[in-house]
Amino acid sequence: MGPIYADRQWQAKAQTGFDVAHFQVNWEAQTVTCPAGRTSVRWSPTHTARGPMIHVDFAAADCSACSVRAQCTRAKAQPRGLTLQPRAEHEAIQAARQRQRTVEFEQEYARRAGVEGTLSQSVRAFGLRQARYRGLAKTHLQHVATATAVNISRLTDWLNDCPRVTTRSSRSAALALAG
Repeated sequence: MGPIYADRQWQAKAQTGFDVAHFQVNWEAQTVTCPAGRTSVRWSPTHTARGPMIHVDFAAADCSACSVRAQCTRAKAQPRGLTLQPRAEHEAIQAARQRQRTVEFEQEYARRAGVEGTLSQSVRAFGLRQARYRGLAKTHLQHVATATAVNISRLTDWLNDCPRVTTRSSRSAALALAG
């Protein structure tokens, strides 16, 4: 349910270049087509510290004469290369990145963020991470006491007009509901 990690390539960060999502992968033919319509010349399965990967290279002649080269690679003379995860992982990551750009995801994640905030407060402020006692009945009593303490803390904050912390997800959900 949570958000997937962001693409850390400069093309994705700048939002002006061609990151992996802009390339069309043909898994059966083991080729990749770039946004300019050029097809890869090498598909090499490899193994890295992160596990099995696929390295894809494009032809130097195709990349050097490309009109959108600056959006694709910063290399002076080398052509663009891509490193892809295996098909199942690659497709799952791309689908998750598309899904988390939707309003529905923002609304659903805003609900989760509220629950995560409650759990975080319970752990950080009230020591919920470790049970102080042994036995199910005593542990249950500790959980009930911790929940009561969280509620009292939040009630006190509300009565004293302490502002609530607003997360990005809750702001986006509020805007989506208002708009």
